[in-house]
Amino acid sequence: MAQAVEEWYKQMPIITRSYLTAAIVTTIGCSLEIISPYNLYLNPKLVVKQYQVWRLITNFLYFRKMDLDFLFHMFFLARYCKLLEENSFRGRTADFFYMLLFGATVLTGIVLVGGMIPYVSESFARIIFLSNSLTFMMVYVWSKQNPFIHMSFLGLFTFTAAYLPWVLLGFSVLVGASAWVDLLGMIAGHAYYFLEDVYPRMTGRRPLKTPAVIKALFADEPVVVARPANVRFAAPPVDEVPQNQMR
Repeated sequence: MAQAVEEWYKQMPIITRSYLTAAIVTTIGCSLEIISPYNLYLNPKLVVKQYQVWRLITNFLYFRKMDLDFLFHMFFLARYCKLLEENSFRGRTADFFYMLLFGATVLTGIVLVGGMIPYVSESFARIIFLSNSLTFMMVYVWSKQNPFIHMSFLGLFTFTAAYLPWVLLGFSVLVGASAWVDLLGMIAGHAYYFLEDVYPRMTGRRPLKTPAVIKALFADEPVVVARPANVRFAAPPVDEVPQNQMR
């Protein structure tokens, strides 16, 4: 069993493995009181006035207490982050990292701006950890790129992947979780999907082109598509043609 888990962990792509490891270590560290969540949560005043810039990153690593909700989000993180990195972003590690960076930036911006809007500022002020929202963003992007895959929710009913974010949003409401967190993930996910997939098809321009600085950080391996050895896509050389066919 331990060997199977180790093999499963080693086979994860680099970004998924790194994020999953950081999230689990951070959450367990807080549960054991080795790390204080008060040093991790998003606080714009502390970031600006006391230069505690690490909060812009650490608030995406802590998934609150270790309960059923934590297990659900770890499953979503391990599954959909892995599916995106291995399929949609196969051979494009830098682009995948840039997607997460874009999502984290959009989520942080929404919370900061929302905290300044009357009537809703209190709701946004309660959102101090955005880890669940970033995970939900990945689920949303995957569902948009694979809308026709059939899925089942706890064996109760089946649906296509296009409705997965809405099913999970409904489940969050039923169990008493905050819908704001999931909605923020959907907003960030839709912003990325529109700018990366829809807008380029409409205009021919790609506004979310990964910067060269980020590409330099990752040595992406080219994707090689193998073809059967006996299949020819061009006429064979003359010296390979049988002599009886040349007469």
